[in-house]
Amino acid sequence: MREIILDTETTGLDALNGDRLVEIGCVELINRMPTGQTYHVYINPQRAMAREAFEVHGLSTEFLADKPLFAEIVPDFLAFIGDSPLVIHNASFDIGFINAELDRAGHPIVPRERLVDTLMLARRKHPGVSNRLDDLCSRYNIDNSHRTKHGALLDAELLAEVYIDLIGARQSQLGLSQTQEIRIRGRADAPRRQREIPLVPRLTDADREAHRAFVATLGEKQLWSDYFA
Repeated sequence: MREIILDTETTGLDALNGDRLVEIGCVELINRMPTGQTYHVYINPQRAMAREAFEVHGLSTEFLADKPLFAEIVPDFLAFIGDSPLVIHNASFDIGFINAELDRAGHPIVPRERLVDTLMLARRKHPGVSNRLDDLCSRYNIDNSHRTKHGALLDAELLAEVYIDLIGARQSQLGLSQTQEIRIRGRADAPRRQREIPLVPRLTDADREAHRAFVATLGEKQLWSDYFA
């Protein structure tokens, strides 16, 4: 099963009032394990960066001025995510911006049925406490010390680790691996490996006769005689 962990950075908080995407980061999972395949792009939002947003991610208007427009990167973005489920923390925020950009560029929007919202999963599993990404990293002992500012690809990589722990996939994989190893090593019905050419017996007829003669000296009640063919 293929899943895409996705995160974005934006110029502000309101996609409906003109705020735009400035960064997309994606991480591919296959069977709940990162494959090493990622997608990352900075985007020229064609508008000034709000000071509050700059303080969160550090992406300035000047830095983004020579980056591609969303319409230019959308083919590669859509090709990477394909039709896979999208795993997003606070999915309604990110997908609101992505769908606004897709609609603006004349592409179909992403249906909400494709979304897996890790914030909702975390709230169900850990009710009554904060479930920000940093909180979840701390809860699951995931090192996020290099996260001095938000970054779409970095946050997607951290979320991939959180997601695996959040749904219990890491423990399941470990348990499956251990069970498989035990079954392989300890199966009662496992076929015995046979040599194509049997080894030459090292016990000679003279050795057998010498052993019989020795056993005979042990008396009538010795047990060795029960094993002689």
